[in-house]
Amino acid sequence: MTEHTAGIVANPASGRDIRRLVAKASVFPTAEKANMVQRLLTALASVGVTRVLLSTDLGGISAAVLRALRTRRDPWPAVEFCDADPLTDSAQDTTNAVGRMRAAGAKVIICLGGDGTARVAAAACGEVPLLPLSTGTNNTFPQLREATVAGLAAGLVATGAVRATRRASVLEVTAGERTELALVDVCGSSSPYVGSRALWEPAQLTELYCTFAEPDAIGLSSVAGQLCPSPREEPQGVALRFAPPGQARWVVRAPIAPGLVVPVGVRDCRVLPVGETVELEPCGVVAVDGERELELLDGRPASIRLRADGPHCVDVTAALTEAASLGLLTEERNVNDDGHLAHTRSARP
Repeated sequence: MTEHTAGIVANPASGRDIRRLVAKASVFPTAEKANMVQRLLTALASVGVTRVLLSTDLGGISAAVLRALRTRRDPWPAVEFCDADPLTDSAQDTTNAVGRMRAAGAKVIICLGGDGTARVAAAACGEVPLLPLSTGTNNTFPQLREATVAGLAAGLVATGAVRATRRASVLEVTAGERTELALVDVCGSSSPYVGSRALWEPAQLTELYCTFAEPDAIGLSSVAGQLCPSPREEPQGVALRFAPPGQARWVVRAPIAPGLVVPVGVRDCRVLPVGETVELEPCGVVAVDGERELELLDGRPASIRLRADGPHCVDVTAALTEAASLGLLTEERNVNDDGHLAHTRSARP
């Protein structure tokens, strides 16, 4: 029997940052993350995935799945835990797990976390398709999907039954010898320190660059989404500069964090073409996907470039639409006049 392998990495720390002190962000407890993994396993098995590599953690997710393995009723793929690397309770755990999954032949990697977790996984997944699911604070890049449905789409991609993936754009930000990639946005801030990392004070923001800008998004990209919408399916992005509301051309009431809708002043906004390199105005720190990441000490310059060669991402809607057109999840039954089953066949046209 052909072996079809998928990977699942779940961040136990996602959805627990300081923004819960200043906003009303949702919380994804460990039990729900473990339940999501179990629903993924059921869905993956139903479409032919035979082997799943699962990350380990200190938060109790992998332990809960291990206990469920002993009592489960649903058929699951063979589950192997990525436990060869020592746990650090940091982003390095995600990097290590995704690297192990790639080396073991995973054909798709499902990532449970927020924008930050998806960014780490995307940097490590190479050409393996990624399906990020929302369990974080700002969930702009990860999809808010029921795990069962997402698991069906991921499994169909892992087995090669469908090819419903698209390539995401990324922002490359360089400061000195350090380079970071952003899946959603890069923002300059007058704050002098990384500190708690999270951004929630618009008065400190100087400029923003987005890979995409959707009007219904959460986070900083929602500002651009109201002024210059740009769907994630398109390669170009958006660039804008902030201004105090009293001096701004536009004032946007933007949901910059869950439960936090504030007026944000914008001086100008434009399309950001693929390949364009922009020098950031002097600022204190640069935030990557909503988290302060780079301190620009002593006026150190930083530049940003939009690239179209980001991670391959599973398109759940496209995957299940293709499955419907091919009849992959449907069995046509031929019933005799007396009500007995004559034979079955796939409903493919």
